[in-house]
Amino acid sequence: MPKAKPLIIVESPAKTRTLKNFLGNAYEVHASMGHVRDLPKSRLGVDVEKDFAPTYRVIPERKKVVDELKRAAAKTREVYIASDPDREGEAIAWHLAEALKLEGAKRIQFNEITRQAVTDAFKHPREIDTMRVNAQQARRVLDRLVGYKISPLLWSRVKRNLSAGRVQSVAVRLICDREREIQAFVPQEYWTLIARLTPFDEDFPFEARLVQIDGEKAEITNGDQAEAIVRDLDSAEYRVLDTKRAERRRNAPAPFITSTMQQEASRKLGFGASKTMRTAQDLYEGIELGSEGAVGLITYLRTDSTRVAPEAIAECRDYVIKTYGQDYVPAQARTHRKSKTAQDAHEAIRPTSVVRTPESVRQFLSPDQLKLYNLIWLRFVASQMSAAVYDVETVNIGAGRCTFRATGSTEKFKGFRILYTEGTDDAPGDLADEDRPPLPRLSVDQLLKLLELVKDQHFTEPPPRYTEATLVRALEENGIGRPSTYAAIISTIKDRGYVEIQQRRFIPTELGFVVTDLLVKHFPRVLDVQFTAQVESELDQVESGKLDWIALLREFYGPFEQALGEASEKMERVKVEPKETDEVCPNCGSKMLLREGRFGPFLGCSAYPECKTIVSVDKPQDVGVACPECKEGRILQRKSRKGKVFYGCSRYPDCKFVAWDRPVAEPCPKCGGLMVEKTTKARGPHVRCSVEGCGFSRDAEPSG
Repeated sequence: MPKAKPLIIVESPAKTRTLKNFLGNAYEVHASMGHVRDLPKSRLGVDVEKDFAPTYRVIPERKKVVDELKRAAAKTREVYIASDPDREGEAIAWHLAEALKLEGAKRIQFNEITRQAVTDAFKHPREIDTMRVNAQQARRVLDRLVGYKISPLLWSRVKRNLSAGRVQSVAVRLICDREREIQAFVPQEYWTLIARLTPFDEDFPFEARLVQIDGEKAEITNGDQAEAIVRDLDSAEYRVLDTKRAERRRNAPAPFITSTMQQEASRKLGFGASKTMRTAQDLYEGIELGSEGAVGLITYLRTDSTRVAPEAIAECRDYVIKTYGQDYVPAQARTHRKSKTAQDAHEAIRPTSVVRTPESVRQFLSPDQLKLYNLIWLRFVASQMSAAVYDVETVNIGAGRCTFRATGSTEKFKGFRILYTEGTDDAPGDLADEDRPPLPRLSVDQLLKLLELVKDQHFTEPPPRYTEATLVRALEENGIGRPSTYAAIISTIKDRGYVEIQQRRFIPTELGFVVTDLLVKHFPRVLDVQFTAQVESELDQVESGKLDWIALLREFYGPFEQALGEASEKMERVKVEPKETDEVCPNCGSKMLLREGRFGPFLGCSAYPECKTIVSVDKPQDVGVACPECKEGRILQRKSRKGKVFYGCSRYPDCKFVAWDRPVAEPCPKCGGLMVEKTTKARGPHVRCSVEGCGFSRDAEPSG
């Protein structure tokens, strides 16, 4: 009788394929499809009287998977659980061991799914890390307590189907607070004066800005002042007062962590956080590279560490020397400063092999996968390159009572910028000194020719609304949530109708303001940014064994229970005020108002109750996919008369393309056809080709 093969359990079929590519037929490899157990949906599932004991149940959609895994585990004495190398992955391993009643299951983990990493992981199996599991349990219970205890209050005081969340509600508060800053902002007028000058002996125009009047900082607050200064300068002589040169070095940015990858993908690729994580998951779990088989192209995507393995640094430096020359690597390998809040459990996000350039794998990747892989590859290679070096010159120019200042830069050595330039959230005109154009050669006492004196009126600007990139940065800077949760947070606050996105920026809805104000009033501790950050820090302490997870929950629940009791008695009913629209009532001609009903938004006549006309709202949402039929329109999410969601072309009725499944941006890598999202009981969430007879499919992003 043949000896039973050891069993390896991973989360997804994509990982299964990649591992089988390395391990051949020596092991049985099965996928759990993510979490197999969770708290029940229909009730709290946490016994607050008995040390917050959670009641876990096999997720109904995973029952068949669990049964299959039980049968596979019964055939062997060796079971390895290879879920993701983070808290969520550790919890999946623990839940699997509990659900399958495994004794002596071995935990293996790898930061990248490559032959070497997998081989090394099997050499160092370990037990499941209960401290890491407890940290995840504490987070899950905290989130359940906040969500399941506060949400019913919102249902009774505002409307059904609302939700509160320990982290999501704080994120909405940041957006609401920023909007109120903008609404309260009073613009202040100011003027700038720019002199366009050139040396008399050459045609080399440059600009200098007025910085001082009579040795004091120039502050021009109205047009009359600006005009008076221009008159004073009418016959002034422009003379160089002094020049200063300084060498400046700009170091390369660190390799990506989860949050910086999301920010840069938003700035440069226009990807939302969810799309970035979904695409990165594909690259991590494995891509079929022709005869090479399935290979993981990047290291683990959920990380807050910029640490890099020494062998990866060595490979990168070697590549740079061969491609650009010795000058393009510093004498010592570069290390990057660790964030104070970083758990540092994993490496930074990097290619598993620098030699696998974006161009060399282009044919195997979808357009979105290629864009993100290229961004990750460029960022990592640049992170180990030499600094860019500039000569920055500052020139002060006297004219009557006024001093003008010009700054210019000359690039001495490109360094990492030969390959990569980091994106920025600054306004286009906000150039760093080293990015300014060079100045002509100027000497002290040199006279300059005035070409033009330009006075411009400006007004101070309110703080900008958050984009996905800047919201992620704010969450990270404030210690709210963890990089692995940002995509889910952003998705939830949009889905609940608390925020809208206009021109890629978050704007809170009236519902968002109403709910946030209620929660801040009755649950100030839960909605406090510093308290939320403190809880994240305490969860880290649970993982490191410095804090007991039950003690953390007790400390949280006492004040929370008291606030719940008071809110149950005192929280007022609030009506979301209707918003006037440009729509006109088809019956009486009055303005239509956007109202919130039990089943969502609808348009109601402003002349109610005299006119009781209502119109359903079908607000089409662009899903970010071009129409595969006409190639000109965009795919919009709509609702049928019966409320069922469908997807159609924006050029309807000229183009009648329609689909019931949600299309995704990347085309099928096999036939180039339209890919759509599907969820089935047998397989769970996945993405498949809609072209009949193609059959290509892949797994959606795991729940962890």
